[in-house]
Amino acid sequence: PVFAACASRMPSYTVTAAQLQAALAARFPRRQPVAGLAELELQAPRLRLLPEENRVGAELALQAFGGLLQRSYPGVLDVDFGLRYEAADRSLRATAVRLNMLRIDGLPPRAAAVLQGLGAALAGQALGEVVLHHLRDKDLALADGLGMQPGPITVTPQGLRITTHANAQGTVYALTWDGPLQPDVRSLLGTYFGAYLRAARAASAPPL
Repeated sequence: PVFAACASRMPSYTVTAAQLQAALAARFPRRQPVAGLAELELQAPRLRLLPEENRVGAELALQAFGGLLQRSYPGVLDVDFGLRYEAADRSLRATAVRLNMLRIDGLPPRAAAVLQGLGAALAGQALGEVVLHHLRDKDLALADGLGMQPGPITVTPQGLRITTHANAQGTVYALTWDGPLQPDVRSLLGTYFGAYLRAARAASAPPL
């Protein structure tokens, strides 16, 4: 059966750019070996939101050192990535990491060529599947009560918006209207109205 819910009441959740930045900063700096040739120390990324691509960009300052290198070299790694929801731990994760630029200043040409060849792999290792945010049980109380799951993640100029709109089988629930009066939600939801009320109350209840 199709469950109808008014669009303005559809459960949604937002994550601000500041929240994303803080979550990533807590996971850096981090060190990453490069095929026994050197080691990279990556600093906390500076994020940029890319709503037009529905992706997030990140610029990481780095230092390359050790291995075959005689000294430390500064550089920059620039990437962008998509986002996905992991139901197992209710996390938002970076995925499909794309390399835009890997620059290491002053590096000998031979070493630079090797690192450039590994750039895409390094980008994926640096941010692939990195957790950007965890949703709490309270955040998804309304969705859980309706048997729904987070849908696609939308990058906005302010951060991320996650609209909960589908059940585990992928059935989408939505009904929109245009008019001066709110429709009779009880009639629209039918037998699901009780579940909707319970979930809405749970979502708005103060924390214990």
